[in-house]
Amino acid sequence: MGYRIVLADDHPLFRDALRLTLQDALGDVRFDEAGSLKEAISILSSADDIDLVLLDLKMPGVQGFSGLVLVRSQFPLVPVVVVSGTEESAVIARAISLGASGFVPKSAPVPQMQSAISIVLEGGEWVPEGVNTSQPVDSEADEIARRMSTLTPQQMRVLMMLREGLLNKQIAYELSVSEATIKAHVSAILQKLNVESRTQAVIAASRIDGEPSDGAAVGEFAV
Repeated sequence: MGYRIVLADDHPLFRDALRLTLQDALGDVRFDEAGSLKEAISILSSADDIDLVLLDLKMPGVQGFSGLVLVRSQFPLVPVVVVSGTEESAVIARAISLGASGFVPKSAPVPQMQSAISIVLEGGEWVPEGVNTSQPVDSEADEIARRMSTLTPQQMRVLMMLREGLLNKQIAYELSVSEATIKAHVSAILQKLNVESRTQAVIAASRIDGEPSDGAAVGEFAV
């Protein structure tokens, strides 16, 4: 039996290129493609034979490390390699500290990308040469990430929409649920993140991405 890999990236052309690149190196491999975090979670929830997730940090439904935190918390046995246009050492180190098994820049040469994925599939870890992953630990961000890992997939989606500044009724419409359901999700999010307001929840979520946030995009609306 060959490998089964989830390609989670919102650019179809890049997914096509990545699939062809890995087929040349891995041979017998099955790919499941996801253009959003929601689609990736759906695939992972319905299958128990996924060997690897290749995850972009910026897709519909997620901007930053929140998607990585969710996938690692919900599916801890499935290794994740971040494949991103970002090449900053601090970003790479943060991804590894949050549980990624590797980080491959999209600009990496094809042979390097093939080698990186093969190493992770064999149980190893891969980051670009010269990147120091033992940077100073941000204990506050790690604690927030731990708390975020307790959110359900739906609660994580609600949190991401809060970051976009959406109101409860707008989130309810997007998720095709009642406004009362969203209010319940928001209450649970505040409790799990140990914060008192929507603004504080957004600031906390931004914290694991290394983003300063004053919560300006989110109004202080009732839960």
